[in-house]
Amino acid sequence: MTAIDPAALTADLVRCPSVTPADAGALDILATLLTDAGFHIAWADRGGIRNLFARWGEKGHATTFGFNGHTDVVPIGDEGAWTMPPFGAEVKDGIMYGRGTTDMKSGVAAFVAAAVDFVRNTPPDGAIIIAITGDEEGDAIDGTTALLEHMEHTGEKMDVCLVGEPTCPNTMGEMIKIGRRGSLTAFFTVTGKQGHSAYPHRANNPLPAVARLMDQLASYELDQGTEHFDASTLAVVTIDTGNPATNVIPAECSATVNIRFNDDHSGASLTDWLQREADAVAAAFRVQIDMRVKISGESFITPPGALSNLVSAAVQAETNIVPQLSTTGGTSDARFVKAHCPVVEFGLVGQSMHQVDEHVQVAHIHQLKSIYGRILRDYFA
Repeated sequence: MTAIDPAALTADLVRCPSVTPADAGALDILATLLTDAGFHIAWADRGGIRNLFARWGEKGHATTFGFNGHTDVVPIGDEGAWTMPPFGAEVKDGIMYGRGTTDMKSGVAAFVAAAVDFVRNTPPDGAIIIAITGDEEGDAIDGTTALLEHMEHTGEKMDVCLVGEPTCPNTMGEMIKIGRRGSLTAFFTVTGKQGHSAYPHRANNPLPAVARLMDQLASYELDQGTEHFDASTLAVVTIDTGNPATNVIPAECSATVNIRFNDDHSGASLTDWLQREADAVAAAFRVQIDMRVKISGESFITPPGALSNLVSAAVQAETNIVPQLSTTGGTSDARFVKAHCPVVEFGLVGQSMHQVDEHVQVAHIHQLKSIYGRILRDYFA
């Protein structure tokens, strides 16, 4: 039977303008392909998001390998800034252009193609699960979490999982993600008293309090890193007053910080620290500071072992590069999968993801399929 061309499949997916939460037919393409290959298909749609679950083999088999990914993409931004059609999947000099070519329709195409070819050519004694969401680039409320809840309710289980996100900074094969930092965003609203700028003693300016709080937070050393993680970071991402007048002291000001944290911390411990800092500044400046916190994910790690060794060996065999085990970067849906089973991430070079003229080397898509295929062969050997 003819092997699945992962580059052609990537192009088909890229031509679907699946900007979160739209699906635009991307998951239907995959569902048809997987159904034809004998996969059981189920949908775990929630909150207007489509989520595809597919399993080949016996439900609950003791040897079950899982893949996770997403077909939704970020907006294209200024279309006039693109030199190639953002949903055209056009190829020039061996490079395919389009939104999602890197993040991560090529990864999805590669592992679907590898899985379909594998079960057709050498049906394993075990099961393969493919879980693909349309809600990774958004709030991720109704995506992989919905898939995992569907699996729990229906008795489905992955023993291990590989997330196909781009993981390599510069060179194909150089990095595997075995964990991710946590992410916390804190929103502060500081309330004082409005007044005339010529009579500051009659007002209570919230801006000095905001400046002091942001300076103290940004200057604080959270830690110096841990065994598997770099040092945690805090970034002040916005300060807003909405005050156009130069002769008015505003009554209110807001500010937001984002923390990427390692396993020295938890969302709860950082929330407590932020609250103490805010309370101290509020008392010193006699203002009211209200804080709201959003925790996008806790830090996690899959300790180096059987799964990372399996993936590393396949990457080295196909690229002649020994990959680094890393926890760098932002968040991914692995933060949800880690509560279900051991999980690692491996995928393409991610330099152009979310950028204008996002692109991928066509040769890398084929190479990624070969790596995923080798992982399956070795896992079920």
